[in-house]
Amino acid sequence: MTPIDTDAVKAMWHAYAAANPVRAQLFDTYEAEQFGDSAEMADDLLGLILGGRKRATSSHATEYRDDGDPFPQIGSHWVSCDGRGEPRAIRRIVELRVAPFMAVDAQFAYDEGEDNRTLESWRREHRRFFDRTCAARGTTFSENDELILERFAVVWPPEVADSAD
Repeated sequence: MTPIDTDAVKAMWHAYAAANPVRAQLFDTYEAEQFGDSAEMADDLLGLILGGRKRATSSHATEYRDDGDPFPQIGSHWVSCDGRGEPRAIRRIVELRVAPFMAVDAQFAYDEGEDNRTLESWRREHRRFFDRTCAARGTTFSENDELILERFAVVWPPEVADSAD
């Protein structure tokens, strides 16, 4: 993937903060990210977000621990970038829990919005993804591994923001 355009991310954040000063002041930090492990996957998943179908995501807790990064928090903001590193949306975490891979339920799989939205396809495709990303880090994925399960609202830009947020 192309590196994230940090200047464009800052510009998007400043536009959001100017339109939402109270919320931006309460949560004055943000992270920028690209979904997945390829530009194509980043674009596909971002398309699901922009289209309103994807309102949840999962990540491998060990990755945060190994990198020494804090877990996301409810209320935190994430700037989602496409595969070319351009910011396209700001998400705000509205629900968060840590659970083993096998504890993910059908509703969460549906809310992730991927494939045919069933728990069976979620487990199959996420198992493939976590196997691949763990192998790239020199580790092995286990279905007992903990995941960070997030539900989020899209808050910016206005043309794709969730109306209730």
